[in-house]
Amino acid sequence: MSNRWLLIAPGLIAALVSVSAADRRPVIETATVDGIIHPVSSEFMKSAIAKADAEGAALIVFTLKTPGGLLDSTRDINNAIIAAKTPVAVFVGPAGSRAASAGFLITMASDVAAMAPGTHIGAAHPVMGNGEKVDEVMGKKMASDTAAYARTLATQRGRNVPLVEQAVTESRSFTEQEALGAQPPLIDLVASNVTDLIQKLDGRTIKRFNGSSVTLALKDADVRYIEMTLAQQILSAIAHPQIAYLLLTLGTLGLTIELWSPGAVVPGVVGGICLLLAFFALQVLPVSYAGVLLILLGFLLLVLEVKVTSHGLLAVGGIASLLFGSLMLIDSPLPELQIGLRLILPVVVTLSALVLFLVTLGLRAQNQPSVTGESGMLHAPGQALTAIDPGGVGRVATHGEIWSATAVEAIRPGDAIEVVGVNGLTLTVKRPA
Repeated sequence: MSNRWLLIAPGLIAALVSVSAADRRPVIETATVDGIIHPVSSEFMKSAIAKADAEGAALIVFTLKTPGGLLDSTRDINNAIIAAKTPVAVFVGPAGSRAASAGFLITMASDVAAMAPGTHIGAAHPVMGNGEKVDEVMGKKMASDTAAYARTLATQRGRNVPLVEQAVTESRSFTEQEALGAQPPLIDLVASNVTDLIQKLDGRTIKRFNGSSVTLALKDADVRYIEMTLAQQILSAIAHPQIAYLLLTLGTLGLTIELWSPGAVVPGVVGGICLLLAFFALQVLPVSYAGVLLILLGFLLLVLEVKVTSHGLLAVGGIASLLFGSLMLIDSPLPELQIGLRLILPVVVTLSALVLFLVTLGLRAQNQPSVTGESGMLHAPGQALTAIDPGGVGRVATHGEIWSATAVEAIRPGDAIEVVGVNGLTLTVKRPA
Protein backbone atom coordinates (compact mmCIF):
# COMPACT_ATOMS: atom_id res chain seq x y z
CA MET A 1 0.00 0.00 0.00
CA SER A 2 2.80 2.38 0.90
CA ASN A 3 4.74 1.60 -2.28
CA ARG A 4 1.65 2.11 -4.46
CA TRP A 5 1.06 5.54 -2.93
CA LEU A 6 4.60 6.56 -3.68
CA LEU A 7 4.14 5.63 -7.32
CA ILE A 8 0.90 7.59 -7.70
CA ALA A 9 1.93 10.72 -5.79
CA PRO A 10 4.32 12.15 -8.40
CA GLY A 11 1.59 12.03 -11.02
CA LEU A 12 -0.83 13.82 -8.75
CA ILE A 13 1.73 16.48 -7.92
CA ALA A 14 2.50 17.05 -11.60
CA ALA A 15 -1.20 17.39 -12.35
CA LEU A 16 -1.71 19.88 -9.54
CA VAL A 17 1.26 21.95 -10.72
CA SER A 18 -0.08 21.86 -14.28
CA VAL A 19 -3.52 23.04 -13.18
CA SER A 20 -1.98 25.77 -11.00
CA ALA A 21 0.17 27.04 -13.87
CA ALA A 22 -2.79 27.03 -16.24
CA ASP A 23 -4.95 29.00 -13.79
CA ARG A 24 -2.27 31.59 -13.08
CA ARG A 25 -2.83 34.93 -14.77
CA PRO A 26 -0.03 36.20 -17.01
CA VAL A 27 1.92 39.18 -15.67
CA ILE A 28 2.63 42.28 -17.73
CA GLU A 29 5.06 44.87 -16.39
CA THR A 30 4.71 48.47 -17.60
CA ALA A 31 6.96 51.50 -17.08
CA THR A 32 7.17 55.06 -18.39
CA VAL A 33 10.32 56.79 -19.60
CA ASP A 34 9.64 60.49 -20.09
CA GLY A 35 12.71 62.64 -20.65
CA ILE A 36 16.31 62.54 -21.78
CA ILE A 37 18.04 59.17 -22.15
CA HIS A 38 20.95 59.25 -19.70
CA PRO A 39 22.56 56.89 -17.15
CA VAL A 40 19.64 57.25 -14.73
CA SER A 41 16.97 56.31 -17.28
CA SER A 42 19.26 53.53 -18.51
CA GLU A 43 19.56 52.09 -15.00
CA PHE A 44 15.79 52.34 -14.55
CA MET A 45 14.98 50.47 -17.77
CA LYS A 46 17.58 47.78 -17.08
CA SER A 47 16.26 47.22 -13.55
CA ALA A 48 12.68 47.05 -14.88
CA ILE A 49 13.68 44.38 -17.40
CA ALA A 50 15.52 42.44 -14.68
CA LYS A 51 12.39 42.60 -12.49
CA ALA A 52 10.21 41.31 -15.33
CA ASP A 53 12.65 38.45 -15.98
CA ALA A 54 12.73 37.52 -12.30
CA GLU A 55 8.92 37.41 -12.10
CA GLY A 56 8.56 35.42 -15.32
CA ALA A 57 6.42 38.16 -16.89
CA ALA A 58 4.77 37.52 -20.24
CA LEU A 59 5.63 41.02 -21.49
CA ILE A 60 7.14 44.32 -20.40
CA VAL A 61 5.89 47.54 -22.02
CA PHE A 62 7.87 50.79 -21.94
CA THR A 63 5.90 53.94 -22.73
CA LEU A 64 8.57 56.13 -24.33
CA LYS A 65 8.57 59.89 -24.75
CA THR A 66 12.01 61.39 -25.31
CA PRO A 67 13.89 63.99 -27.41
CA GLY A 68 16.99 61.76 -27.35
CA GLY A 69 20.03 61.39 -25.15
CA LEU A 70 23.39 59.72 -24.77
CA LEU A 71 24.40 57.01 -27.23
CA ASP A 72 26.29 55.03 -24.56
CA SER A 73 23.19 54.88 -22.35
CA THR A 74 21.12 53.91 -25.42
CA ARG A 75 23.44 51.01 -26.19
CA ASP A 76 23.22 49.81 -22.57
CA ILE A 77 19.42 49.86 -22.76
CA ASN A 78 19.37 48.05 -26.09
CA ASN A 79 21.78 45.41 -24.81
CA ALA A 80 19.39 44.77 -21.92
CA ILE A 81 16.42 44.55 -24.32
CA ILE A 82 18.28 42.10 -26.58
CA ALA A 83 19.35 39.87 -23.68
CA ALA A 84 15.98 39.97 -21.88
CA LYS A 85 14.11 36.73 -21.29
CA THR A 86 10.88 38.72 -21.28
CA PRO A 87 9.59 40.10 -24.60
CA VAL A 88 10.00 43.89 -24.61
CA ALA A 89 7.51 46.26 -26.23
CA VAL A 90 8.23 49.97 -26.71
CA PHE A 91 5.15 52.17 -27.07
CA VAL A 92 5.71 55.74 -28.28
CA GLY A 93 2.90 57.67 -26.66
CA PRO A 94 0.62 59.27 -25.72
CA ALA A 95 -0.61 61.24 -28.74
CA GLY A 96 1.65 64.20 -29.50
CA SER A 97 4.77 62.48 -28.16
CA ARG A 98 7.90 61.46 -30.01
CA ALA A 99 10.87 59.14 -29.70
CA ALA A 100 13.67 61.00 -31.43
CA SER A 101 17.37 60.24 -31.72
CA ALA A 102 18.20 57.78 -28.93
CA GLY A 103 14.50 56.99 -28.52
CA PHE A 104 14.33 55.92 -32.17
CA LEU A 105 17.18 53.44 -31.69
CA ILE A 106 15.53 52.02 -28.57
CA THR A 107 12.28 51.59 -30.48
CA MET A 108 14.08 49.76 -33.28
CA ALA A 109 15.75 47.40 -30.79
CA SER A 110 12.50 46.32 -29.14
CA ASP A 111 10.68 43.04 -29.78
CA VAL A 112 7.48 45.01 -30.41
CA ALA A 113 7.55 48.60 -31.69
CA ALA A 114 4.26 50.48 -31.38
CA MET A 115 3.15 54.07 -31.69
CA ALA A 116 0.11 56.07 -30.67
CA PRO A 117 -1.78 58.17 -33.23
CA GLY A 118 -0.23 61.61 -33.65
CA THR A 119 3.30 60.58 -32.68
CA HIS A 120 6.56 60.44 -34.62
CA ILE A 121 10.00 58.84 -34.45
CA GLY A 122 13.37 59.39 -36.14
CA ALA A 123 15.94 62.21 -36.37
CA ALA A 124 18.72 60.01 -35.00
CA HIS A 125 21.74 61.85 -36.41
CA PRO A 126 24.48 61.78 -33.73
CA VAL A 127 25.91 64.96 -32.18
CA MET A 128 28.52 65.62 -29.52
CA GLY A 129 27.00 65.39 -26.05
CA ASN A 130 28.95 68.39 -24.73
CA GLY A 131 27.81 70.71 -27.49
CA GLU A 132 31.21 70.91 -29.16
CA LYS A 133 31.32 71.37 -32.91
CA VAL A 134 32.89 68.52 -34.85
CA ASP A 135 34.72 68.68 -38.12
CA GLU A 136 33.34 67.07 -41.25
CA VAL A 137 35.49 63.94 -41.05
CA MET A 138 34.60 63.23 -37.43
CA GLY A 139 30.93 63.94 -38.14
CA LYS A 140 30.94 61.38 -40.94
CA LYS A 141 32.61 58.80 -38.71
CA MET A 142 30.04 59.31 -35.98
CA ALA A 143 27.13 59.11 -38.42
CA SER A 144 28.56 56.03 -40.15
CA ASP A 145 29.09 54.21 -36.86
CA THR A 146 25.59 55.01 -35.59
CA ALA A 147 24.04 54.11 -38.97
CA ALA A 148 25.77 50.71 -38.92
CA TYR A 149 24.46 50.09 -35.41
CA ALA A 150 20.93 51.07 -36.47
CA ARG A 151 21.11 48.82 -39.55
CA THR A 152 22.11 45.88 -37.37
CA LEU A 153 19.07 46.40 -35.15
CA ALA A 154 16.71 46.84 -38.10
CA THR A 155 18.04 43.79 -39.96
CA GLN A 156 17.73 41.50 -36.97
CA ARG A 157 14.24 42.79 -36.21
CA GLY A 158 13.09 42.61 -39.84
CA ARG A 159 12.43 46.32 -40.10
CA ASN A 160 13.00 48.75 -42.97
CA VAL A 161 16.79 49.10 -43.15
CA PRO A 162 16.96 51.97 -45.73
CA LEU A 163 14.56 54.14 -43.72
CA VAL A 164 16.39 53.40 -40.49
CA GLU A 165 19.65 54.47 -42.11
CA GLN A 166 18.05 57.66 -43.45
CA ALA A 167 16.85 58.50 -39.95
CA VAL A 168 20.49 58.51 -38.88
CA THR A 169 22.32 59.97 -41.88
CA GLU A 170 19.62 62.41 -43.04
CA SER A 171 17.80 63.04 -39.72
CA ARG A 172 14.50 61.86 -41.23
CA SER A 173 11.44 61.52 -39.02
CA PHE A 174 8.34 59.39 -39.54
CA THR A 175 4.74 59.64 -38.38
CA GLU A 176 3.02 56.54 -37.06
CA GLN A 177 1.26 56.03 -40.42
CA GLU A 178 4.47 56.43 -42.40
CA ALA A 179 6.30 54.05 -40.07
CA LEU A 180 3.56 51.41 -40.25
CA GLY A 181 2.89 51.81 -43.98
CA ALA A 182 6.51 51.40 -45.09
CA GLN A 183 7.54 48.16 -46.80
CA PRO A 184 8.81 46.52 -44.71
CA PRO A 185 7.39 48.60 -41.84
CA LEU A 186 9.39 50.38 -39.19
CA ILE A 187 6.94 49.49 -36.42
CA ASP A 188 4.62 46.59 -35.72
CA LEU A 189 1.33 48.31 -34.94
CA VAL A 190 -0.48 51.49 -33.91
CA ALA A 191 -2.39 51.53 -30.62
CA SER A 192 -4.26 54.27 -28.80
CA ASN A 193 -2.85 53.38 -25.38
CA VAL A 194 -1.13 50.60 -23.44
CA THR A 195 -4.39 48.77 -22.79
CA ASP A 196 -5.20 48.80 -26.50
CA LEU A 197 -1.66 47.62 -27.25
CA ILE A 198 -1.98 44.64 -24.89
CA GLN A 199 -5.29 43.64 -26.45
CA LYS A 200 -3.84 43.78 -29.96
CA LEU A 201 -0.78 41.76 -28.94
CA ASP A 202 -2.76 38.95 -27.30
CA GLY A 203 -2.22 35.78 -29.34
CA ARG A 204 0.31 37.47 -31.62
CA THR A 205 3.52 35.64 -32.51
CA ILE A 206 6.63 37.77 -32.34
CA LYS A 207 10.24 37.14 -33.31
CA ARG A 208 12.92 37.59 -30.68
CA PHE A 209 16.37 39.00 -31.42
CA ASN A 210 17.92 35.52 -31.35
CA GLY A 211 15.53 34.29 -34.06
CA SER A 212 13.17 32.34 -31.80
CA SER A 213 9.41 32.90 -31.96
CA VAL A 214 7.09 33.53 -29.03
CA THR A 215 3.30 33.61 -29.01
CA LEU A 216 2.03 36.18 -26.51
CA ALA A 217 -0.78 34.94 -24.25
CA LEU A 218 -1.95 38.13 -22.56
CA LYS A 219 -5.65 37.54 -21.92
CA ASP A 220 -6.78 38.61 -18.43
CA ALA A 221 -3.20 39.59 -17.63
CA ASP A 222 -2.20 41.12 -14.32
CA VAL A 223 -0.82 44.51 -15.41
CA ARG A 224 1.69 46.00 -12.96
CA TYR A 225 3.38 49.40 -13.06
CA ILE A 226 7.06 49.88 -12.23
CA GLU A 227 8.09 53.27 -10.87
CA MET A 228 11.52 54.81 -10.46
CA THR A 229 13.05 54.60 -7.01
CA LEU A 230 13.27 57.83 -5.02
CA ALA A 231 16.99 58.13 -5.80
CA GLN A 232 16.34 57.61 -9.52
CA GLN A 233 13.57 60.22 -9.49
CA ILE A 234 15.83 62.78 -7.82
CA LEU A 235 18.78 62.16 -10.15
CA SER A 236 16.51 62.17 -13.19
CA ALA A 237 15.00 65.50 -12.12
CA ILE A 238 18.47 66.99 -11.60
CA ALA A 239 19.39 66.09 -15.18
CA HIS A 240 16.70 68.49 -16.47
CA PRO A 241 18.30 71.53 -18.22
CA GLN A 242 16.47 74.12 -16.11
CA ILE A 243 17.31 72.37 -12.83
CA ALA A 244 20.95 72.01 -13.91
CA TYR A 245 21.07 75.73 -14.73
CA LEU A 246 19.66 76.72 -11.34
CA LEU A 247 22.10 74.41 -9.55
CA LEU A 248 25.03 75.88 -11.47
CA THR A 249 24.12 79.49 -10.69
CA LEU A 250 23.25 78.83 -7.04
CA GLY A 251 26.41 76.77 -6.54
CA THR A 252 28.59 79.52 -7.97
CA LEU A 253 26.82 82.12 -5.82
CA GLY A 254 27.32 80.01 -2.69
CA LEU A 255 31.04 79.59 -3.26
CA THR A 256 31.37 83.30 -4.05
CA ILE A 257 29.75 84.21 -0.73
CA GLU A 258 32.02 81.76 1.09
CA LEU A 259 35.09 83.44 -0.44
CA TRP A 260 33.87 86.86 0.72
CA SER A 261 33.29 85.68 4.28
CA PRO A 262 35.52 82.66 5.05
CA GLY A 263 34.16 80.57 7.88
CA ALA A 264 30.50 81.10 7.07
CA VAL A 265 30.48 77.37 6.18
CA VAL A 266 26.82 77.08 5.11
CA PRO A 267 27.14 78.97 1.77
CA GLY A 268 30.28 76.99 0.93
CA VAL A 269 28.75 73.60 1.75
CA VAL A 270 25.48 74.31 -0.05
CA GLY A 271 27.31 75.85 -3.01
CA GLY A 272 29.67 72.88 -3.28
CA ILE A 273 26.80 70.38 -3.23
CA CYS A 274 24.87 72.39 -5.85
CA LEU A 275 27.91 72.55 -8.13
CA LEU A 276 28.60 68.81 -7.86
CA LEU A 277 24.97 68.04 -8.71
CA ALA A 278 25.12 70.55 -11.57
CA PHE A 279 28.25 68.89 -12.97
CA PHE A 280 26.47 65.52 -12.86
CA ALA A 281 23.56 66.98 -14.83
CA LEU A 282 25.75 68.87 -17.29
CA GLN A 283 27.71 65.75 -18.25
CA VAL A 284 24.54 64.23 -19.73
CA LEU A 285 23.39 67.46 -21.43
CA PRO A 286 24.73 69.15 -24.60
CA VAL A 287 26.53 71.90 -22.70
CA SER A 288 28.56 74.71 -24.23
CA TYR A 289 31.71 75.35 -22.22
CA ALA A 290 31.68 78.95 -23.50
CA GLY A 291 28.35 79.40 -21.74
CA VAL A 292 29.73 78.06 -18.44
CA LEU A 293 32.78 80.36 -18.65
CA LEU A 294 30.60 83.39 -19.43
CA ILE A 295 28.47 82.70 -16.35
CA LEU A 296 31.57 82.49 -14.14
CA LEU A 297 32.97 85.66 -15.74
CA GLY A 298 29.68 87.42 -15.03
CA PHE A 299 29.99 86.70 -11.30
CA LEU A 300 33.60 87.92 -11.31
CA LEU A 301 32.73 91.21 -13.03
CA LEU A 302 29.90 91.90 -10.58
CA VAL A 303 32.29 91.44 -7.67
CA LEU A 304 34.91 93.69 -9.26
CA GLU A 305 32.30 96.42 -9.80
CA VAL A 306 32.23 97.07 -6.07
CA LYS A 307 36.01 96.99 -5.66
CA VAL A 308 37.00 98.91 -8.80
CA THR A 309 35.74 102.34 -9.82
CA SER A 310 34.23 101.70 -13.26
CA HIS A 311 31.11 103.91 -13.10
CA GLY A 312 28.89 100.88 -13.67
CA LEU A 313 30.70 99.44 -16.70
CA LEU A 314 31.78 96.29 -14.88
CA ALA A 315 28.25 95.75 -13.57
CA VAL A 316 26.78 96.07 -17.06
CA GLY A 317 29.44 93.69 -18.39
CA GLY A 318 28.72 91.19 -15.59
CA ILE A 319 24.98 91.20 -16.22
CA ALA A 320 25.52 90.87 -19.98
CA SER A 321 27.97 88.00 -19.42
CA LEU A 322 25.48 86.18 -17.18
CA LEU A 323 22.70 86.68 -19.70
CA PHE A 324 24.63 85.51 -22.77
CA GLY A 325 26.24 82.65 -20.85
CA SER A 326 22.81 81.45 -19.75
CA LEU A 327 21.50 81.62 -23.32
CA MET A 328 24.51 79.69 -24.63
CA LEU A 329 24.69 77.13 -21.80
CA ILE A 330 22.65 74.42 -23.55
CA ASP A 331 23.70 73.91 -27.17
CA SER A 332 20.77 72.09 -28.72
CA PRO A 333 17.95 73.00 -31.13
CA LEU A 334 15.50 70.73 -29.27
CA PRO A 335 12.82 72.69 -27.38
CA GLU A 336 12.92 70.18 -24.50
CA LEU A 337 16.56 71.04 -23.88
CA GLN A 338 16.22 74.82 -23.98
CA ILE A 339 16.25 76.84 -20.76
CA GLY A 340 14.14 79.75 -22.00
CA LEU A 341 14.12 83.48 -21.30
CA ARG A 342 11.25 83.12 -18.82
CA LEU A 343 13.67 81.45 -16.44
CA ILE A 344 16.92 83.13 -17.51
CA LEU A 345 15.83 86.77 -17.12
CA PRO A 346 14.47 86.47 -13.53
CA VAL A 347 17.51 84.44 -12.46
CA VAL A 348 20.03 86.86 -14.00
CA VAL A 349 18.31 89.95 -12.56
CA THR A 350 17.90 88.38 -9.12
CA LEU A 351 21.46 87.06 -8.95
CA SER A 352 22.93 90.35 -10.17
CA ALA A 353 21.01 92.35 -7.56
CA LEU A 354 21.86 89.84 -4.83
CA VAL A 355 25.58 89.78 -5.64
CA LEU A 356 25.83 93.57 -5.75
CA PHE A 357 23.87 93.88 -2.49
CA LEU A 358 26.04 91.35 -0.65
CA VAL A 359 29.30 92.83 -1.88
CA THR A 360 28.15 96.33 -0.92
CA LEU A 361 27.28 95.13 2.59
CA GLY A 362 30.72 93.55 2.89
CA LEU A 363 32.52 96.72 1.88
CA ARG A 364 30.41 98.85 4.22
CA ALA A 365 31.36 96.55 7.09
CA GLN A 366 35.04 96.90 6.17
CA ASN A 367 34.83 100.69 6.01
CA GLN A 368 33.14 101.08 9.40
CA PRO A 369 35.44 102.42 12.15
CA SER A 370 36.81 99.90 14.59
CA VAL A 371 35.00 99.57 17.91
CA THR A 372 37.89 97.85 19.72
CA GLY A 373 41.47 98.84 20.68
CA GLU A 374 42.87 102.34 20.36
CA SER A 375 40.92 103.01 17.16
CA GLY A 376 37.71 102.20 18.95
CA MET A 377 38.43 104.86 21.60
CA LEU A 378 38.64 107.77 19.18
CA HIS A 379 35.61 110.09 19.27
CA ALA A 380 34.14 108.11 22.15
CA PRO A 381 31.99 110.29 24.47
CA GLY A 382 32.60 110.47 28.23
CA GLN A 383 32.46 112.63 31.37
CA ALA A 384 35.17 114.37 33.39
CA LEU A 385 35.46 113.05 36.96
CA THR A 386 37.99 115.64 38.07
CA ALA A 387 39.12 119.05 36.90
CA ILE A 388 41.70 119.03 34.14
CA ASP A 389 43.87 122.09 33.69
CA PRO A 390 45.31 122.90 30.23
CA GLY A 391 48.25 120.53 29.81
CA GLY A 392 47.42 118.88 33.14
CA VAL A 393 46.16 115.42 33.96
CA GLY A 394 42.85 114.39 35.41
CA ARG A 395 40.42 111.48 35.36
CA VAL A 396 37.53 110.77 32.97
CA ALA A 397 34.94 108.00 32.53
CA THR A 398 34.44 106.55 29.02
CA HIS A 399 33.69 103.13 27.55
CA GLY A 400 32.54 102.11 31.04
CA GLU A 401 36.07 102.59 32.42
CA ILE A 402 38.03 105.28 34.30
CA TRP A 403 41.01 106.68 32.42
CA SER A 404 43.75 109.25 33.01
CA ALA A 405 43.32 112.13 30.61
CA THR A 406 44.92 115.35 29.53
CA ALA A 407 43.49 118.30 27.66
CA VAL A 408 44.56 121.52 25.94
CA GLU A 409 41.68 123.40 27.53
CA ALA A 410 40.33 123.69 31.02
CA ILE A 411 37.69 121.09 31.85
CA ARG A 412 35.60 121.12 35.00
CA PRO A 413 34.30 118.09 36.88
CA GLY A 414 31.09 116.77 35.33
CA ASP A 415 31.76 118.27 31.89
CA ALA A 416 31.03 116.13 28.84
CA ILE A 417 34.18 115.17 26.98
CA GLU A 418 35.19 113.54 23.69
CA VAL A 419 38.30 111.40 23.19
CA VAL A 420 40.55 112.81 20.46
CA GLY A 421 43.76 110.83 21.07
CA VAL A 422 45.25 107.84 22.84
CA ASN A 423 48.80 107.73 24.20
CA GLY A 424 49.32 104.45 26.03
CA LEU A 425 46.99 104.56 29.03
CA THR A 426 46.44 108.32 28.86
CA LEU A 427 43.69 109.86 26.78
CA THR A 428 43.61 113.29 25.15
CA VAL A 429 40.13 114.79 25.49
CA LYS A 430 38.24 117.94 24.68
CA ARG A 431 34.79 119.38 25.11
CA PRO A 432 32.37 118.18 22.37
CA ALA A 433 31.87 120.69 19.56
